[in-house]
Amino acid sequence: MRDALVLVAGWIALVSGTALAQDSRAKPDLAKAQQIVETVCAACHGADGNSPTPVNPSLAGQHADYITLQLTHFKSGIRSNAVMAGMVANLTPEDMKALGAFFARQKPKGLAAKDPALVQAGQKLYRGGNAANAVPACAACHSPTGSGIPARYPRLSGQHADYTFAQLQAFKAGARGMDKEGKDVNGRVMAQIAGRMSEVDMRAVAEYTTGLH
Repeated sequence: MRDALVLVAGWIALVSGTALAQDSRAKPDLAKAQQIVETVCAACHGADGNSPTPVNPSLAGQHADYITLQLTHFKSGIRSNAVMAGMVANLTPEDMKALGAFFARQKPKGLAAKDPALVQAGQKLYRGGNAANAVPACAACHSPTGSGIPARYPRLSGQHADYTFAQLQAFKAGARGMDKEGKDVNGRVMAQIAGRMSEVDMRAVAEYTTGLH
């Protein structure tokens, strides 16, 4: 009996040690991520993930899994962007995971909408969609507060209106979400939705979501 207990105890210790080792490997290296941010990402996205320019997205507070997924898409070519392709070329899967975790921990500064008329139109479309054009409510996937759903749908609240508008244009034009192999499943859905939106619709939604908090 004593030998059996010793064997069981040894087996538990082995399993526990393995689990701890796996957890250690899975834990993102935030120190390395910060170093990458300071040397590679900060110029466009800000050292704390709050982009200083409207054409580049703010990443502070964005879902970690979503950021990691987009980085992998840039690296594989699923999402085409010459600048980002160069930025991610030397990143490992662990680096991309760590960057997602780093930016997710940063605090968004928040932005304010500027055009009341666009905000009103954007709120109506965001919350209720447009049945006439078969455009669903944005809130169904990105949540009423714009917080999104981790990995699948990004946080839109507090994002630069210019960037959101540009992405909607890219989806509509097929420049995003329409990779030949169809691996960007959610992007393809977004491309179909954006294809039914007018330029005014896109500007209105972009203006409304930038002021969400």
